[in-house]
Amino acid sequence: MIELKSITKSYYKGTSAQIVALRNVSLKIDDGEMLAIIGTSGSGKTTLLNILGCLDLPDSGEYLLDGDLVNKLSKNRLCQIRNERIGFVLQDFGLMLDRSIYKNLSYPMIFNSSIKSNEIKERSKRALEAVGLSSRVNSRCVELSGGQKQRVAIARAIVNEPSMILADEPTGALDTKTSAEIMELFKTLNKQGSTVIIVTHDPKVAEQCDRVIEISDGEIVA
Repeated sequence: MIELKSITKSYYKGTSAQIVALRNVSLKIDDGEMLAIIGTSGSGKTTLLNILGCLDLPDSGEYLLDGDLVNKLSKNRLCQIRNERIGFVLQDFGLMLDRSIYKNLSYPMIFNSSIKSNEIKERSKRALEAVGLSSRVNSRCVELSGGQKQRVAIARAIVNEPSMILADEPTGALDTKTSAEIMELFKTLNKQGSTVIIVTHDPKVAEQCDRVIEISDGEIVA
């Protein structure tokens, strides 16, 4: 499904200082795999996740996603891939707090041309049932606990039925009990066929994945 070949990515701080975020990273991820990416702050793990999610492009190397060479795709095609094939879960939830859960879930589907308007309500219902929040569909997100907000974020990530879910520190803002519940949700989604990739600094989260890679100074070291 995913293959990275000698990926390099740099950023510039100010006018001249170059920061190398990734150095010749090569990686294969199989369909249906549950993978953890670990590393200290500044190691390059979030940059790697952004490239996997087609949010950023490498300076050099190749990214193959289901046979498509991502580097060569148009901006419109990249937007389509992000919307239809990738679900994102963020540490800070990334929700519109003043809107209802339903509104938060419906927006990704509005931009998916393959979903008819009369399907949106049913898909939202299924996604909320999957995360155990079907009774809160009309609640505003600002009224929810941290764990409930993360469940909504996961529901939003799966409404378009993506093949891949990318999660950036999804348990970082949660207590131990809620973190365990969120990880059970990811494992269930993985068993149902989704490829799940989790960036984390928590070894307890990483050890629940099928495979763990460690990144340090922009390179895969383990």
